Amino acid sequence: MTITAVVLALVTALIMTPMAIAIAKKLNIVDNPNARKVHKAPIPRMGGIAIYLAFVVGVMATGFYTRKVAALLIACTLVMLIGLIDDMRGVSPKAKLIVQVIAALVLISGGSCVRFITNPFTGGVIHLSWLGIPITVLWLAGMSNAVNLVDGLDGLSGGISAIAACTTAVVCVAQGEVVTAALAAVLAAACVGFLRFNFHPAKTFMGDCGSLFLGFTLGSLGIMGLSKGATVISIFIPLIIMGIPLFDTCFAIIRRMFLKKPIFEADKGHLHHRLLSFGFSHKQTVLVIYALSAMMGACAILMAVLTSAQSMLVLILLTVSTFAFADAIGVLRGEGHGLLQHHCKNS
Repeated sequence: MTITAVVLALVTALIMTPMAIAIAKKLNIVDNPNARKVHKAPIPRMGGIAIYLAFVVGVMATGFYTRKVAALLIACTLVMLIGLIDDMRGVSPKAKLIVQVIAALVLISGGSCVRFITNPFTGGVIHLSWLGIPITVLWLAGMSNAVNLVDGLDGLSGGISAIAACTTAVVCVAQGEVVTAALAAVLAAACVGFLRFNFHPAKTFMGDCGSLFLGFTLGSLGIMGLSKGATVISIFIPLIIMGIPLFDTCFAIIRRMFLKKPIFEADKGHLHHRLLSFGFSHKQTVLVIYALSAMMGACAILMAVLTSAQSMLVLILLTVSTFAFADAIGVLRGEGHGLLQHHCKNS
């Protein structure tokens, strides 16, 4: 049943994406080039609808009609719709955040919530009680916007999300979470089908309706399938799986604070911007970030099967390596501040 659902999601995405492109062109819902963007001509930006529809079709085909799954579908529909409205005529960040909060509460009402965290000092469980609700809301809102922020190159967000969904599926299988694993596999298939038209040179962009939907759905799957383990490392696995967008978002905040700029001010210091500045082509930059995402996914899988002590060592090494790499290429402190950038100027 799951294999059929995955194939159906893939085929649906392949069929629906060209339709979304045609509709976007007819309605003039396009992403126009500007100084911060790398594309040179208007590109249709309603592709996220195809990913969403492929996911819904695939989920329905799995046969998993539970309260949690129903809540997930309702919640991600709300997020997709506010993103679509933003793509069509613009929506304030406050309005998008309000809808994300409402969607998160819908998911929580269905039974998916961060109930506890593990104590890294004793190995015991700390029950969160009512604090689990705001923590869940913050996690989902953060994930939604993290994927949205890295949606800067053809195929970037779609590919990262596909890798993250595949990793989630593998880890969930290892932990016996069959339902969540199936949903993650369906999401990965929907992303792969969309990438057929989104990889460089892109025929369409996913738009906010796609990036917000993917971030929220991946965050939801993390709660549904990866937060039930009573080991110290279990709370870090979803963070590592989505390491690229989350680290890129955190580094953007640090960078803007370092440069004394508003936190929400757009810049060209994101990972993909820095790689492009070092001479990588558009396609090479995306493939490098895919490789980094796959490495993060492999680390997450390792952490799921190793002992807590071994997993903690992997986590420490990964975190130190990530910060060192970010500083070297200038992501952490902005253009011209990276060690590699400094070396290039002095060579």
